[in-house]
Amino acid sequence: MTTNTATTEKTGARTDEAATLIGDARERIDSLDDRIIGLIQERMAVSAVIQEARISSGGRRVNLNREMEVLGHYRDALGKPGTALAMTMLELCRGRI
Repeated sequence: MTTNTATTEKTGARTDEAATLIGDARERIDSLDDRIIGLIQERMAVSAVIQEARISSGGRRVNLNREMEVLGHYRDALGKPGTALAMTMLELCRGRI
């Protein structure tokens, strides 16, 4: 059985079975994305605490050595695209105070 045009356009599937699988998987991805966003927001808050403590003690807002460690961790875990992901995350976490 083939899907109707609206389902095909929405999922790219050519059967109802595939459309259902894709729809379910997309719901799971949306849920994961919400969790990832929440974790990044939590990381931003923790980073702000660290930056505030560092600045109030006379240090610099950013610790480049630590950022290099984070970049390496993401690169090791996810390959080259992990570095770009970590850079974006670090950018989100800088300078919120």
